[in-house]
Amino acid sequence: MKRVILLIVIGLCLQLGWYGPAQSAPEEPVKVKELNFVFLHGAGGNVCSMQLLADAITEQIPAYIAEYELANPDIEVRVDRLLRCYPNDEDIETWAANIAESVDEYLPNKQNLVLIGHSVGGKAALYAVANDVGGLADKTAMVVTINSPIRSLQQYYFTGGASLADYYRTLGLISDSGVSDSVIYYDSAEDGRWVAAVKHWLAFISAEAAPFSQQFNVGGIDAMPRNMDDNIIPISAQYTDRADVVYYGEHSHNDFADLDEVAGSMAEQILRYIFGGEIECSVLVRGGTLEHTAGWLPGTDYWEDVVGEVLVSSGSLQHKNESFFRWQEWEDVVGESPVGSTRSSYRLVLNKYFPFVNSMEEARWLSPDDTGDCQLYLKTRAAPRNSVQVDWQIYRSGLLTETQRDHYEVEIVTGTPLTTIRYVFWLTGDPRDLRLRMSSEAERPFRWFKAEWRVYSKESRYRQVIDEVTVQALLRPEASTAGQNCCD
Repeated sequence: MKRVILLIVIGLCLQLGWYGPAQSAPEEPVKVKELNFVFLHGAGGNVCSMQLLADAITEQIPAYIAEYELANPDIEVRVDRLLRCYPNDEDIETWAANIAESVDEYLPNKQNLVLIGHSVGGKAALYAVANDVGGLADKTAMVVTINSPIRSLQQYYFTGGASLADYYRTLGLISDSGVSDSVIYYDSAEDGRWVAAVKHWLAFISAEAAPFSQQFNVGGIDAMPRNMDDNIIPISAQYTDRADVVYYGEHSHNDFADLDEVAGSMAEQILRYIFGGEIECSVLVRGGTLEHTAGWLPGTDYWEDVVGEVLVSSGSLQHKNESFFRWQEWEDVVGESPVGSTRSSYRLVLNKYFPFVNSMEEARWLSPDDTGDCQLYLKTRAAPRNSVQVDWQIYRSGLLTETQRDHYEVEIVTGTPLTTIRYVFWLTGDPRDLRLRMSSEAERPFRWFKAEWRVYSKESRYRQVIDEVTVQALLRPEASTAGQNCCD
């Protein structure tokens, strides 16, 4: 009887599918792509300098993750972030080592780092990755620099020939010769080129509107009167070739840390760069030089110049008066009118000019009402047994046809003191017009300067860094963990 009951019980258990205590199935690993943001403040800064940008990225990134995971349903994106304070008086090698140590401690065994560095923090990030400090080369997916002193700053002129190190110490940015020497003398161009070629380098740049602008002057003094700067770093020092450069406007060195709209826009472009999207980068289109020398009488000379045009034609005309008794005049038409050209300006130089001996009587466009006519009417005059010679150049506007202008850079590269470029404007409101109007001056006698100008257009570039991020098989965490937010 007992045997019959036992068989009945076993049969019921088999029928109900019960074999003993409940066993949970082993958890299947999840395909994961990790992004680990590391925020690096600059000299004289602290973790608070990066907080606004870090928060903007944290607020915006869920939408990008949701869109990416919808397009890739078998992949989960996980994000962490690290904010820490770093010593402000260390050389670039030590600063880079501090970054690597922080990553090892607070993001152990993590890959796919996105290093976002402001000022010297960005310079140290490029150095750390390019030189594989603490193994950061393999761990890093991209570097973002914000107004960083990439180039050596010893080539730039400061008011009265003052020391750059003294200026930075006055602002409270540096207190030690280690960081001072790294900022001023170390050139990160090669570091940046390596990162751009092997990883990714996104450089944000900004500056005032003209070399002698008062926009960002500290205490009413323009410390860098020959350069367009953000009150700390000249714009031409904030990047090198191969970087994906984003000009974000006429902003000072620390605006991104204080203005929500700047931090929000910057965060959006960083995330588009990572998750896939077009960003508008700056590309050099045209450049040239400009020179002026003041006269010999006491006073000030002022100049208004238009640059950025395209040369249509140039040449020289010469006439000699063979008469012994009378003055002679000549009328000439010079230049040409290529199809589709829109004239801009002309320049004339009267060579071997002697008052009361030879002169330019009249110079004008041949057809004043036809902007497509690039020919000039010239009327010259010379005394008996004398000659007149005129060199001429004719320029057209040189509009871009498929893109828009982005920004310009103007700097005085050599010259005497008491020479300035006060104002620089786009010549017209047409966003395709690359011409600039520059207002400059020099104190007499004989003071002079030579300036370089560069005009940049916008170029749409598509990047999707997350496609290069390695997929990992990880267990799903029981609860999501907040990113590290530390400060020494």
